[in-house]
Amino acid sequence: MSRTLPWLAMVAVLAGGVYQLRNQGRLWQCSCDYVLLWTNEYWGRNTSQHLLDPASFTHVLHGFVLCGLLAWLVPRMSPVWRLSLGVSAEVLWEVVENSEFVIRRYREGTAAFGYHGDTIVNSAGDLLSFGLGFVLARRLGFRRALAVFVAVEVVLAFWIRDGLLLNVLMLVYPIDAIEAWQTAGH
Repeated sequence: MSRTLPWLAMVAVLAGGVYQLRNQGRLWQCSCDYVLLWTNEYWGRNTSQHLLDPASFTHVLHGFVLCGLLAWLVPRMSPVWRLSLGVSAEVLWEVVENSEFVIRRYREGTAAFGYHGDTIVNSAGDLLSFGLGFVLARRLGFRRALAVFVAVEVVLAFWIRDGLLLNVLMLVYPIDAIEAWQTAGH
């Protein structure tokens, strides 16, 4: 039973997250009535509506960050329990990210003018991306994970003019010049 407990905890947290997202009015899937496994759009109407999109890479990076933080904060905790804590944090972020306050903040402080929040399918993709990042970071170790983190941030900056660090910066402290640069790319 002790080996299954962290997995059961993750299932319970995921179920609670889905329940909360539905309570916030999140749709199960895109209002277009189909689900794509991947959409290349980042600044369009399909963004955050299908399973995976370019923003999924930022959730992979969430996994890198939380894996490192939890390994540092609770080094004696088993890896599966650290994953369970990480999943809990990522589910909490999905709920907060899809609150009206944060959606409004994205529209006001970033170049995501038409953003209306994630579908539950997209949140599931974000959580899968997070889990992949968490497991990958653990396998890579700190130095290689840091190198991959930086490489992904650079690729995202050129590809979609955004990334995890830019996203956080623009949510916390919007900079007009960065918003203009992001807007010019789409």
